[in-house]
Amino acid sequence: MRASPPPLAGGETGPDALRPLLDTVLDALREGAHARGGPIPAGGPDAVTARVREALGDPLPPHGTDPHTTLHTLVRALAEGAADPAHPLCAAHLHTPPLALAAAADLAASALNPSMDSWDQAPAASALEELVTEALAKAAYPTAPHPDALVTTGGTESNQLALLLARERHGPGHPLQVVVGANAHHSFRRAAWLLGLPEPVTVPTPNGTLDPVALDEALTDLPGPLLVAATVGTTDTGRIDPLPEIATLCEAHHADLHVDAAYGGAALFSDTHRPLLAGLDRARSVTLDLHKLGWQPVAAGLLAVRDATDLAVLSHTADYLNADDDTEAGLPDLLGRSLRTTRRPDILKIAVTLRALGRAGLGALVDRVCALAQHLADLVEKNPGLELYERPTLTTVLFRPTHADDTTVAAIRRTLLSEGRAVLGRAHEDGRLWLKATLLNPHATPGDLEEVLTLVEALTEGSTDR
Repeated sequence: MRASPPPLAGGETGPDALRPLLDTVLDALREGAHARGGPIPAGGPDAVTARVREALGDPLPPHGTDPHTTLHTLVRALAEGAADPAHPLCAAHLHTPPLALAAAADLAASALNPSMDSWDQAPAASALEELVTEALAKAAYPTAPHPDALVTTGGTESNQLALLLARERHGPGHPLQVVVGANAHHSFRRAAWLLGLPEPVTVPTPNGTLDPVALDEALTDLPGPLLVAATVGTTDTGRIDPLPEIATLCEAHHADLHVDAAYGGAALFSDTHRPLLAGLDRARSVTLDLHKLGWQPVAAGLLAVRDATDLAVLSHTADYLNADDDTEAGLPDLLGRSLRTTRRPDILKIAVTLRALGRAGLGALVDRVCALAQHLADLVEKNPGLELYERPTLTTVLFRPTHADDTTVAAIRRTLLSEGRAVLGRAHEDGRLWLKATLLNPHATPGDLEEVLTLVEALTEGSTDR
């Protein structure tokens, strides 16, 4: 007699099957974090790979092993070998520690496994997505009559979609010219390449933000159609381009404006920081990314548009998913909501977070991490052994040991990584290499920030002693 197949996650019996497995996962996560003992595993790539290889064994054995043992072993290995953004000394990238609430909601999405490519695979999820994206579009465009938003995998997909929509608006006979600042995200060049568009024209950013004078000159000399991509929260410094001036120039030159607010867009939730986004609603499209300053598990991206009719070009028909007679009968058509076919209901975790925390709760988290960045900047400024690049705009702080050369700065960062002590990023600004702290953990404390600086100073002293 054949053995019964493994239990499923969904249905009425799914929760009973999941419950003991979740206990195993949670125990393994706790043990792995304890074994790691810091923000990143010590030993570097070779040591991590060796531990993973030992835990995995044969990746495709002829016969399986006990599910609880396998689950515990591999989850523990992953946790032990993780760069954990929930650790306050893991502060290198726009890699947020997700809220427990959002992660729990993501579990429900995985268990139910709706596929967001046709209504009959995701009835409630499609309704939830429509309602929540409408609310988020309204947050970006509070006075627009018909804004809308699509769920994406993050900033790269959102930026590519924005260029695609602009290309299609102008038609194949008029190649779209994209104009970006030197501070723009790399995804614009990749998107232009994928879409068969000319290489983006790069405008100088002498002060780290898009220069309106240089932009005016570029737009005057370039043939249309044109799309200008501005940034709210640059990757290296967190700076924000002067949106009102850029929007006025775009209107004068009949250029479309897209704003990449993947990093800083969540300032919309903060009464204190919302003024930084003045002019955002003058853009034709906006990239938002809630797995950054939204504390969501990856992925939780959005592309908001001021006018929902811009999305009509994404319409696509596959008879088995959105036959005309089904659509005419009232079944929602989901294929025009993404370039992907199969996609997860990422909207669930976003909806749970927004409803549970509200605008004020999310805004308070934004304010908290921005305040941490200001405090770190204060500590650096008061320390004669350290140099601050500039006061932070959002949550990114660049600093370096005073009088250190770039080789020393790079070595300090790699030593912290290899010893598992701290995870800091790196950025080149003004011709020098800086250590980068991107503060996204609302549970970090002033003491944690002081510890980061103490570690850097100790390695600096060690490098000068040699």
